[in-house]
Amino acid sequence: MGRKNYNADWDAAFVAAMSASVPSALGGMRLDQALARLFPQYSRNRLQAWLKSGHITLDGRSAQPSHPVAGGERILLEPPPVPELASPQAQRMPLKVVHEDAQLIVIDKPAGLVVHPGAGQPDRTLLNALLAHAPALAGVPRAGIVHRLDKDTSGLLVVAKTVSAQADLVKQLADRTMRRVYLAIVQGDPPASGVIDAPVGRDVRARIRMAVTHRGKPARTAFRVLERFGSAALVECRLETGRTHQIRVRATALPSRARRCTRPSCRCGIHVTGR
Repeated sequence: MGRKNYNADWDAAFVAAMSASVPSALGGMRLDQALARLFPQYSRNRLQAWLKSGHITLDGRSAQPSHPVAGGERILLEPPPVPELASPQAQRMPLKVVHEDAQLIVIDKPAGLVVHPGAGQPDRTLLNALLAHAPALAGVPRAGIVHRLDKDTSGLLVVAKTVSAQADLVKQLADRTMRRVYLAIVQGDPPASGVIDAPVGRDVRARIRMAVTHRGKPARTAFRVLERFGSAALVECRLETGRTHQIRVRATALPSRARRCTRPSCRCGIHVTGR
């Protein structure tokens, strides 16, 4: 039996055929832009690739990404099949379910548990446990996962049990009507509250690590100190964006009673406002 390919994009193994009618409100919009509105659970790059390869059709025909929609057209999305070896398998593992209904599962993820398989963690992840707990998740993009937590971070994860629930949750995250609040212990003496506005991306010196870099994507975190412990503080963080390792990277950007990075040659983009 061949070795499982976990280096591929992990969510490619969770694709579902679906269809939608273009609302009249989207009339005049480019097809690729309308697709991003109608299927927010998939990335724009993935949708454009499927459109170009013919796995997305407009009224039964292929169409260009720039094609303007009028409203009322029927879109059929039939993702390409994924090699079986790339599909994570269901594995029975203890799960702390805080809430479950027909649409959602809320999991209390412990520290030390990886959310999804990867090159360094091929199995025994939260995703594997979810597939065993609710096998129908195999038919939901990303197995219903709409947000992630780092391996060493504990907290609540919301998992969608249906495609429609997942689309609604993705939209709530995009519209910021769903809030994500985290608690962190940081070293130093940070300001009482404020907002850190700095781009986050791959560290040019160590690609497996994230860092504040001018090459990164915009990232914004609001924070307030809840309690101080001499050389450390308990900080509440509210994410306005969702970059990989955003809080951990931002903790290193928190200055001690400083407003912003003032080095003349610095291009890191760190800007902290607070009091």
